[in-house]
Amino acid sequence: MEKPALEYLHPGLRPYVKPCLPFIIGGASGCVATMCIQPIDMVKVRIQLAGAAGQKQPAPFALFKHLLKTEGICKMYKGIDAAFARQLLYTTTRLGLFRSISDHIKKKNDITTLPFYQKCAVGLFSGAVGAFIGNPADLALLRMQSDNSLPVEQRKNYGGIISTIVRISRNEGIFSLWKGASPTVTRAMALNVAMLATYDQSKEVLTPYVTSKTGVTVLSSAISGWFATVASLPFDYVKTCMQKQNHGASQYSGVIDCFVKNYRQGGIMRFYGSINAYYLRIAPHVVITLIMREYLESILMPSR
Repeated sequence: MEKPALEYLHPGLRPYVKPCLPFIIGGASGCVATMCIQPIDMVKVRIQLAGAAGQKQPAPFALFKHLLKTEGICKMYKGIDAAFARQLLYTTTRLGLFRSISDHIKKKNDITTLPFYQKCAVGLFSGAVGAFIGNPADLALLRMQSDNSLPVEQRKNYGGIISTIVRISRNEGIFSLWKGASPTVTRAMALNVAMLATYDQSKEVLTPYVTSKTGVTVLSSAISGWFATVASLPFDYVKTCMQKQNHGASQYSGVIDCFVKNYRQGGIMRFYGSINAYYLRIAPHVVITLIMREYLESILMPSR
């Protein structure tokens, strides 16, 4: 006999908790993945900042070794509170909305799977909403990660996420917290479609041929991680360039200006200079997030 969902809760609470589960599961999965890949994210940001400054972009493993030696493992986790805040805002929203909307459409139309174009549409929408909500935490994270790469006299010496957001708001205005929101939202839309739509599609294709459920999950998440990397990296590069700018020291007048200037300086490969580090950051994050989501759903939503 199938175990009823949320049987450990009072029956009166279940109707209120159940709609929240996709969001809780999404945020928790994102936080676990972030804890694992935060040092790789630091390497990715430093490579992108070097490219934006016109410097030679270092090799990921050489840079990781250098940062570990000169700054230590603790510095590699600088901004982890902002990274968690971003996951709780961004990933909670995008994964929660994607699962909730997908389930609603399937229930309404009495179908078991969504057509691929509908998966893409839901992915675009949920990614855009999540990115807009999470942009302040994303901006704070990037400022904290890039601070140590500046000359000592130019460093802001940011503290935690709250103090960083307060300082940015006070010095640059409250709306500056959404600096780089346009490429952030575009990146999230590209990443979400590539990650979630291709993941669900890959699972449907692989399930008849792979007997292990875990194997299907791992293979599908690895495929979606590759597509997410290629689709979102150019937007991630522009986002990094835009968000690192401090008030009064803007190098770019806008997103288009940033894209055009970087393209003229290095061509399309300028945006893919950090692809190795970015893939090492995105692919494990996608794999861990999706595996954790499947695991938590099997525990908390067994009747889904």
